[in-house]
Formats: sequence, structure tokens, C-alpha cells
Amino acid sequence: MREIVFDTETTGLDFENDRVIEIGGIELWNHIPTGRSFHRFIRPGGGRKVHPEALAIHGISDEMLADKPLFEEVVAEIREFFGDARLIAHNATFDIRFINAEYARAGIGPISMDGVVDTLQMARRKFPMAPATLDALCSRFSIDTTKRDKHGALVDSELLASVYIELIGGRQSTLGLVSAADGRDRDGAEANGGPVRLKRRPAPLPARLTAAEAARHRAFVESLGADALWLGYLEPAEERAAAS
Repeated sequence: MREIVFDTETTGLDFENDRVIEIGGIELWNHIPTGRSFHRFIRPGGGRKVHPEALAIHGISDEMLADKPLFEEVVAEIREFFGDARLIAHNATFDIRFINAEYARAGIGPISMDGVVDTLQMARRKFPMAPATLDALCSRFSIDTTKRDKHGALVDSELLASVYIELIGGRQSTLGLVSAADGRDRDGAEANGGPVRLKRRPAPLPARLTAAEAARHRAFVESLGADALWLGYLEPAEERAAAS
């Protein structure tokens, strides 16, 4: 399954009038970073200036954006990178509203929230009443934030990817779930969600216990008494006798 963890920075908080000035994202495949990323600074259209309060958070000034492309000049790249992936964002409604406002100005239909995962809501469900900011979650999961001086779309996307993996069960949840060769997970589902039939082992693996060890174990279990739970896992005596 392909996912894009992304973040935006904007000139302010009003999605109807403020503009996207930075977008960054990283690609996950079956919850594992592929190394592919996307990052662009964007000059705000309509003569919009960066609000001082926003500047204090992300440090992106009007001067820094003066020679950058407009949103409509990079929208094709953004859409190509997003593709049909599941989108992951922290406080996703904020980011999607801004992107959809930019899409509308470019004559492009909106992104549906049906294909978006909000890690803020995930964190609030998992840790009720606890702080759920990106910084707080990084601290909770011991994720290194030393390279993060100010908010930045690409750096925040990288941190959020680590947070997201922890929220869905930690890195162990990605181990052995998918075979790169056949794209199937351990439950028999293809990467795109379709069911498949798993190949079964034609015969059980041989036991590693010797016959003497198995006999000692059986004798120990039988010594526990007639009500011992483990007796239910032993073969009936007549079947054992027949087998021998």
C-alpha cells in the first residue's frame, strides 16, 4: 500500500485567503519509507504576504519566496507525487483545506477526506487528554527532533512518518507483513486490498524434539493429574499406541 506523509506551511490561518508557501512529503510503501520525497517552496499568488505570526513559526519570509514558482506552476508535480496514495497529515483538515483552495484556483477538483488519515485524531483517540502536538508525540515516542529548528514541511513530514508508524503499532508492525515479490500480507490480502489465496506448506516441518524428549514431556504432563489442561493437547493413548 502506497502512502504519502505530507505537511504544508502557509502565509496564515485563513484557508480562503492565505496561501500555501511550502509543501513537503515522503513516500511510504507498506508503512516503510521508500526514500522518495517531494519538496517545494511556493510564491503566494494574489500578492499575499506572510503573516508575522506565521513567520515566527516557520521562518519563511516574503524575500525567500520572491523567486519561487506559483502554486499553479508546481500543481502537476504535486498531483503526480500524491497519485492515488493514502494521504497522512497531522491536523489534516487544515492542510487539505489549503490544498483544495489552491486546487480550486487552478480549476482542479478537491481531494476527498475519505482518502486522508489524520494523525492528530489518531493520537487523541489513542492517548485521551494527553498533548497531541507533533512535538509532544515525538517526545512520547523518543523520536529525535534535533534537526528541527523551526517548522518545515519536509522535516515535519519525516518526523510525522515516524510518529505515524508508532501510532499504528510501532516498527514491529511492518516486519514480515509483506513480500516484495508478491505484494501480499500475512492475512492473504494483496497490497491493493484484494483477497488472494495463500500457499500452504505441503507438509509440517519435522519436530526438533527427539523421541526421548517427547516421551519425557508426555510423562510429565500426564503426572499433573486427570484435570490438567495440557492433557487436552496430547493424543489419546490408543492413538499413541497405534502410532508406535
